[in-house]
Amino acid sequence: MGEHPDSALIRQGYEAFTKGDMDTLATLLTSDCVHHVPGNSPISGHHKGRDTCLRLYRRLHEETGGTLRIDVKHILADGRGHVISVHKFYADRKDRGLEMHEGMFFTIVGGKISDIDECHDDIEASDAFWRS
Repeated sequence: MGEHPDSALIRQGYEAFTKGDMDTLATLLTSDCVHHVPGNSPISGHHKGRDTCLRLYRRLHEETGGTLRIDVKHILADGRGHVISVHKFYADRKDRGLEMHEGMFFTIVGGKISDIDECHDDIEASDAFWRS
């Protein structure tokens, strides 16, 4: 059996994000997509709309100076428009590094990503990394 189309969509999103390919990412998100980032840091909150999400992704790459790397561990689809992924996030920013497991819960509508809920292994460490 091949990969479920929703899983393939998320895998394509990870590949585009890792490369900093915002043009491809834009084609994968609904215009009203929302990305929810937990915690209490400058990147936390509800990023509403495709353009706002893309600004967040550009910022992540810019603030980590090209060191951001994602190692996808699992992508699981339920066949009803939901996908869960688990990955390991690596990045350096200023004088500190972060290496952490993260999870994402995606909602797919019409073959595009409409909602992303992000979960962190250690929210406090993530907050400290982005606040520094």
